[in-house]
Amino acid sequence: MKSFTDNTGRTWIVNVNVGTIKRVRALCDVDIANIISIESGQKPKIALLEQLANDPVLLVDVLYAVCKEEADTKNISDEDFGRSMAGDAIEHATSALLDEIIDFFPETKRKVFRRILDATRRFEAKTRETLSMLLADPKLDSQIDAALEKLTTSSLNLQESAE
Repeated sequence: MKSFTDNTGRTWIVNVNVGTIKRVRALCDVDIANIISIESGQKPKIALLEQLANDPVLLVDVLYAVCKEEADTKNISDEDFGRSMAGDAIEHATSALLDEIIDFFPETKRKVFRRILDATRRFEAKTRETLSMLLADPKLDSQIDAALEKLTTSSLNLQESAE
């Protein structure tokens, strides 16, 4: 079982089993058992994975449904849970959820899904590294300043010609 900590410091246990999958289906109309689907001879389909990555509200709703039994014990509503989820907490919770979903499957499917998730994580890490290098480049500030200067000059010229 994986865990994550929300922004209030509460630790949540993520445990995916058949009961969890049924609860998420019932509460969110999302089938986390189909987070990745593979059809013979075709590329893996990751539509649900992309949907969760692009919709933090749906993602937090799914996380709440996964943790609902624990939330009920702690007397935490879905709104309270949602208020405690932002930034790094969402990233850590997502990681725990994806790892648990993959660990739910039998070995053969789990190995394939793990490779897909590991490749995705490598891509994300490389993207973060590239962005960090771009942002750290002192030339970027100069380019931004030049673009702003050009925009300001262009805007002033338009105002003058309108008058």
